[in-house]
Amino acid sequence: MKQDPKILLNPGRAICLKKFDPAYTGVFKDKKDARKKLAGDIEKMAALQDKLYAEGRNAVLIVFQAMDAAGKDSTIKHVMSGINPQGCQVYSFKQPSLQELNHDFLWRTTQGLPQRGMMGIFNRSYYEEVLITRVHPELLLKQNLPGIKTVKDIPASLWESRFSQINHFEKMLTENGTRILKFFLHLSRREQKRRLLERIEDPGKNWKISLSDVQERVCWRGYQKAYEEALSKTSTSAAPWYIIPADNKWFTRAAVGDIIVNTLRELKPEYPAFSGAKADEIEKIKRALAKE
Repeated sequence: MKQDPKILLNPGRAICLKKFDPAYTGVFKDKKDARKKLAGDIEKMAALQDKLYAEGRNAVLIVFQAMDAAGKDSTIKHVMSGINPQGCQVYSFKQPSLQELNHDFLWRTTQGLPQRGMMGIFNRSYYEEVLITRVHPELLLKQNLPGIKTVKDIPASLWESRFSQINHFEKMLTENGTRILKFFLHLSRREQKRRLLERIEDPGKNWKISLSDVQERVCWRGYQKAYEEALSKTSTSAAPWYIIPADNKWFTRAAVGDIIVNTLRELKPEYPAFSGAKADEIEKIKRALAKE
């Protein structure tokens, strides 16, 4: 599947999310077609990840951001189902702890960055610090930032500073061998309501819903505006954003899987080739085993 211009957000482009169709399904004819593509990509991803892990030269950081019920968990579950758990780590960032609040806003996620050879997945991330704190600025007061004692003390420049800091942070990671993939799962308000009702009606999904999920729907427009600015200001050549239509989970998974596979291919991971002392050692091991 070729790079879809309706998904990739070009660096420096100011966006309006209303112009992105959450129900878009690209080149796929139907659910069956998309699932077939995903199944093939899962196999390819497994082979590429094995080389990535063995080579130990690059890391891949995959960031998922979305409104509640957009399918972050299920996308991770299905798309990453074929990879070796030894070469992957997943972090789901919830409400920050007191220790995390007492550090800079990038600190807690920095602890979970993947080492070379690993694939790391952030289910929510440092972007919460320019999203939920933007919609609920009172949360910033818990961070005891210098000069900010009330919401009225929060300067507009704080958000621009954080966008800039995120861009510099991601550029640094990229230059040191971490490829960053950022997925915003774009869900419609109507589909979110349907999924929340489904969680209520299905006892097996009751654990997934909380009162806050419904209360946050009141802030829908605020979140859309916050996402628009964050995506516009932090989609860079080093770490572009992908706006993934999320009303159809089968498309979401196929699109994410395709992008991950193409990214791994670009890294061209290879199994280590040995020469010199290591090659001699392998030959000695071979001879020793042959004598048994």
